[in-house]
Amino acid sequence: MRLLPRSLFGRLMLVLASGLVVAQLLSAAINLVERDSVLVRASGMQPAQRVADIVTLLDSLSRVERERIVGILSVPPLVVSLDRAPSSEESEATGGARAAMFSSVLRTALGDDRPIRVAMSGTPAEWAPGAGRGRGPGTMGAGRMGGAGMHRFPPDGVSFLIQVRLQDGSWATFDTQVTQESVSLPWRVLLTLATLLAAVLLLSYIAVRWVTRPLQLLATAADELGRDINRPPLPEAGPAEVSRAAHAFNTMQSRLVRFIDERTRLLTAMSHDLKTPLTRMRLRAELLDDGSLREKFEADLMEMESMVTQTLEFMRGLSNREPAQLIDIMGLLESLQADNEAMGRTVTIGGRIARPVRGSPQLLKRCLSNLVDNAVLYGKCADILLEEGPDHLAIRVRDHGPGLPETEIEKVFEPFYRLEGSRSRDTGGTGLGLSIARNIAQTHGGGVRLRNHEDGGLEAILTLPWNRASTAPTGRSPAGP
Repeated sequence: MRLLPRSLFGRLMLVLASGLVVAQLLSAAINLVERDSVLVRASGMQPAQRVADIVTLLDSLSRVERERIVGILSVPPLVVSLDRAPSSEESEATGGARAAMFSSVLRTALGDDRPIRVAMSGTPAEWAPGAGRGRGPGTMGAGRMGGAGMHRFPPDGVSFLIQVRLQDGSWATFDTQVTQESVSLPWRVLLTLATLLAAVLLLSYIAVRWVTRPLQLLATAADELGRDINRPPLPEAGPAEVSRAAHAFNTMQSRLVRFIDERTRLLTAMSHDLKTPLTRMRLRAELLDDGSLREKFEADLMEMESMVTQTLEFMRGLSNREPAQLIDIMGLLESLQADNEAMGRTVTIGGRIARPVRGSPQLLKRCLSNLVDNAVLYGKCADILLEEGPDHLAIRVRDHGPGLPETEIEKVFEPFYRLEGSRSRDTGGTGLGLSIARNIAQTHGGGVRLRNHEDGGLEAILTLPWNRASTAPTGRSPAGP
């Protein structure tokens, strides 16, 4: 899915964070439900016990004494009255789970199965229309809503209307309240859960970063290996799996270095050994009386020497050990322009580059020279355009030739690949020029690509990345042209 992060670090963090958030939300929901139940029981225990004590006291008194005692005990937040009985249609608990829970607590406190009625908040006035006629000091009636003499509790709690039947068949009515403070949102619990979630997410971030960082280092090393086969080896430290992976990578790198070095030495030795027979053949060609045949021999010998030389340059580009330094690209291109103009070629330069790039001067000169030679050979001239981007430099080398078929654009980068079957240097050389140019560009972290220009001709685009050291003042490289 496109919404998923592309990195392993992002996906692990997404899975861990999603799981933790869901778990914390479920935990918070369970805690809130359980807390409500505990709070209702705890907050209802004291009023229920007081109601049970009063009921026990009223059962032991006569009716006259009850009226006097009710007048004394009826003090907010518990208002007592003896003036009405519930209708037969009323259920034992009205008002939801809180009323049912309070009813259960009250029945436990009473210790018997006498009839009781519990209703929560909202309609005491409807159940006790005659409330407010209690006797004695503090009597304010059982009602809460409207009407003269009806008691009004402060709107900061949950009120209950409780009716209990006494032993003689009469009913006692209690209007009480559980303070809102006991049922408010548990901000401390939520803060605790949020703190726990943040701490676990932070630890998860550190753990995932710790686990994925070696993979990032390995990926970076593999990417740099394509540009510098002789890069420093990876540190073989950390967990056993990471250490083994780093050791395997270092072993692979050392084997590649040995393979390339051996192949380069082999080709160098072959080149050295070929020079002697080529020299003898050139001397013998000079002894030929037939001038036309002599010229053909000399042309073949020159082509053989060129193939050997360019093959060696191609191999050396894979294992270049020349130290990198800051290179003045403008100076390098101007030098190439002067060399080509001295040979009667047309080379133009458009734009300027103010920043240097870091790399190998000789290799970059060879890369640009191959691109310019290719443009002049096929298009009679080379137009160079410089573009300075935020993260890379682009050098466009365009000719005015016929261009290439789209199916052949990538094939011409293959070593020794040529569009025509001839091996004449006048029609395309050995077929290694573009391969060498791309190889050199890749060792510098860039690349070379071809495209047919919209105004005709073929355009080669060389891209080179900027380096932190590129912010240094522009100047001619001491090893440059």
